[in-house]
Amino acid sequence: MKTIIQEIQENKSSLFKFIITVLYLVGIIGMAIPSVRPYFQFLTPFHLLTGLGVMLLFHHDWNKDFIIFAILAFIIGYGSEVTGVHTGFPFGNYSYGPVLGIKFFEVPLMIGVNWLILVYLTGHLFQKNVSNDLLASLFGALVMVGVDFLIEPVAVALDFWTWEGGIIPLSNYLGWLGTAFIIQMIYRKMQFQKDNKLSLHLLINMVAFFAILNLIL
Repeated sequence: MKTIIQEIQENKSSLFKFIITVLYLVGIIGMAIPSVRPYFQFLTPFHLLTGLGVMLLFHHDWNKDFIIFAILAFIIGYGSEVTGVHTGFPFGNYSYGPVLGIKFFEVPLMIGVNWLILVYLTGHLFQKNVSNDLLASLFGALVMVGVDFLIEPVAVALDFWTWEGGIIPLSNYLGWLGTAFIIQMIYRKMQFQKDNKLSLHLLINMVAFFAILNLIL
């Protein structure tokens, strides 16, 4: 029989799954309607922070290794973007618009949050089923490149960022693969409990959000 604590935890996860799905559905509708789109663009950083908050709420192992992973994921992801914006390496020549909020070194802080979320969610896909760290990191990085492939056209259309000449270069995806692989390896090597009841649900909603907007925008 289920204990009271198990029932509470299941009800809690079901509630937050419902909330996440509603938020993404509302976001799709808002971004699809030109007259209200600016309001939803303004809310984008808060949406990212909400996703981070839910992800962390259902993360239970707050040990030293997890803190190190989270900090390194943010710093490496953010640092690669700062380098990218100022030198063109490793992603290509691009610049950020105002939509994603406060910037330092011409890169929004939310980009570091985005890298942390994506590595955590995609790394979770392989944390039990793939025992080899190199393979798991590569698979996670490849999934992240696939997600970025969906994100890029939407991000450009919504003025998250713009590419020089209006063309998304191959270097962007190669840069994503390399950077993601490094952070995925850190995710694998850090010793913390990686089970999270909301990870897959968050990732599915994120992918669906950008896939649907690719068809609309």
